[in-house]
Amino acid sequence: MIHKNKKTLIMGIINCTPDSFYSQSRKQGPGEALGQALSMVKEGADILDLGGESTRPGASYVSQDEELERIIPVVEAIRRETDIPLSIDTRKSGVARAALNAGANIINDISALRDDPQMTPLAVEKNCPVILMHMQGTPENMQNKPQYESVVDEVLHFLIQAAQKAEKAGVLKENIVLDPGIGFGKTLKDNLDLIRHIRRFSKEGYSVLMGLSRKSFIGQILDTDPENRLIGSLTANGWCAAEGVDILRVHDVLETSQMVRMLQEISWKD
Repeated sequence: MIHKNKKTLIMGIINCTPDSFYSQSRKQGPGEALGQALSMVKEGADILDLGGESTRPGASYVSQDEELERIIPVVEAIRRETDIPLSIDTRKSGVARAALNAGANIINDISALRDDPQMTPLAVEKNCPVILMHMQGTPENMQNKPQYESVVDEVLHFLIQAAQKAEKAGVLKENIVLDPGIGFGKTLKDNLDLIRHIRRFSKEGYSVLMGLSRKSFIGQILDTDPENRLIGSLTANGWCAAEGVDILRVHDVLETSQMVRMLQEISWKD
């Protein structure tokens, strides 16, 4: 269960990949990843999200063997040093199972349990939290003219259906987290509409995660590259925190943690 209990949770991103869109998030090997993990723990991370396959627009599929080689030594190294909850960002049940057996705690599936028919039974077996994300298309083609009649209605409908299907299979409702998938098959307007109306997702009784850190829609608005999108990320994440989002998935843990702490102090009522 990862409901917030009056606190917005900070999920730090560690990409065990050579090609993720933000170069500073790429960590090669367990040594680099462990160093980043321990830094994020000190900076205020509540969860760490580990990924062995880039899902940036245009990214290619990575084999299970390669993904396992990238991610399992990292999970083992981090788990030897800290008990912080670890999320495994994967579409493959074989990778998820190995990571959970090595000490990970959460499945983060950008396909919302659609890509691998064994992912749902695994989540039931392990009784672990599962993050279900909306994506139109695949990482390879998702930004090729995405279209919606009503993006908020359609994304919310998809996620509720995915959650209900998971519940019917045996996943506990309190273990389900909804992620609207900012940047995954969406235009600039689509992303902004989802952020503006994010409170609608929280009304469904599930935890809600937003992953918008340094993404391209921020660059479109501010005309900046990923290395210069910190202020834009903090602003958008601040809006989401104020609107009740449970988990913020971010590259910049210290700055986001400080921002959330300030918001919580300002909004606290005696």
